[in-house]
Amino acid sequence: MNAKGVILRAFEQFRLKTCVDFKPRGSESHYISVEKHKGCWSSAGKTAMRQTLSIGANCDHIAIVEHEFLHALGFLHEQSRYDRERYITINWKNVVEGMAFNFYKYGKELSSTMDTPYDYWSIMHYGQNAFSNRKGPTIHTKDARFQDVIGQKLDMSPYDAEEVNRLYKCTDSISFLEHCSFDDKGMCDMNSSGWERVNGADGGPHSDHTHLDTASQGSFMYFSTSHHSGEESAHMISRRMTPGRSCKVQCLEFFYYHTGNETDQLSIWIREFDGDSDATGTRRLMGQISGSPAYYWQIHHVPLNATKTFQVEFEGRKGAGSSGGGFSVDDINLSETECPHHTWHIRNFSKVLNNSAQSPFLFSPKYYSIDGYRFQIMLQMMEDHFGAYVHLVSGSNDDNLQWPCPWRQVTIQALDQNAHIQRRMSAQISLTTDPTQPGQRGNKRVFIIAL
Repeated sequence: MNAKGVILRAFEQFRLKTCVDFKPRGSESHYISVEKHKGCWSSAGKTAMRQTLSIGANCDHIAIVEHEFLHALGFLHEQSRYDRERYITINWKNVVEGMAFNFYKYGKELSSTMDTPYDYWSIMHYGQNAFSNRKGPTIHTKDARFQDVIGQKLDMSPYDAEEVNRLYKCTDSISFLEHCSFDDKGMCDMNSSGWERVNGADGGPHSDHTHLDTASQGSFMYFSTSHHSGEESAHMISRRMTPGRSCKVQCLEFFYYHTGNETDQLSIWIREFDGDSDATGTRRLMGQISGSPAYYWQIHHVPLNATKTFQVEFEGRKGAGSSGGGFSVDDINLSETECPHHTWHIRNFSKVLNNSAQSPFLFSPKYYSIDGYRFQIMLQMMEDHFGAYVHLVSGSNDDNLQWPCPWRQVTIQALDQNAHIQRRMSAQISLTTDPTQPGQRGNKRVFIIAL
């Protein structure tokens, strides 16, 4: 059951990052049959009308699923490229006897690089100790910085996604709609009044969301809520977009910086249109931010449910109190995907991890799942990695819920900080509760995420 949920999440990554989609088999004679056999494997490319792809025991990880479906789509391992000698060295003496075939390379007559650079970050790349006889690594990267990178189990890399699009000769993502960083003066065709495109603002921020540790500042949108400024409100409106998926869900993600008064408001609206001739549309409030200012960039998600052509509007409005700053907005992502249900923002995480000897445990706020179960996350910090535990806690809906919480899947994601949603390689892992194993030690699974 857990593997099925992970496979569906992997399909969503293909839909977000590439132009390839998957659907349940109907009457098609050519199809992929996903089965549970020993190990994780697939042939490279289509080989039969009914093509088997195995997601076996312990293969229920999104990176492994993506790896096998990339094989099915026609891709070989990255270290099998015919130009690999410029980038890696195979240590044949460290390869387990009888397993050398896993390191063969393919010539130009059987494979293509799709005119992309060698990708140490590829999800199709073996790790340094793949098929090792324990006498040392089997792969050495000629650029030592990537020795611990190869074999990553995060997500498909940007070049992995680009190769898929080049092979299948298409570019449009299934679920991606928009990304705007405001570094371009065109502002992604957004109309603005009252918002300013700036590199820094009085009271902060002093750089955009993606250039906090660099000399470059970048650009973002800023609305001053100071009463010395002339505008009482500000409006920033996106271009018109039309939902393409039947699920009719969208997720608006953006980063904001609040340095104004606690009564200032940042409201998120959508305006839906009945057709091209509809000039006014129907405006609906989808989310609102107010409260005490926080002098750092924060990520925010707003679920949308537009069923027709729509626009997104960011409205800033002054409150009643005095303000020495305002609202800043940067790095907007809009996709036809489901928003995360909860976001736990941990400040100065590297410092928290380094202090793990003194404070080894970190507890999240208590959350409710979409069907009413209350839960909490605990992180156990261990210098260079951490374990994530999920446990149920008492909640207001307990008398009306099924117990022992059967067949619910939780996914924890450590968010990659790349501002562009299509280029992220986040770490994530999923667990599904199994009511047939209550209380058994084997059912208490720990999420280990290496940094």
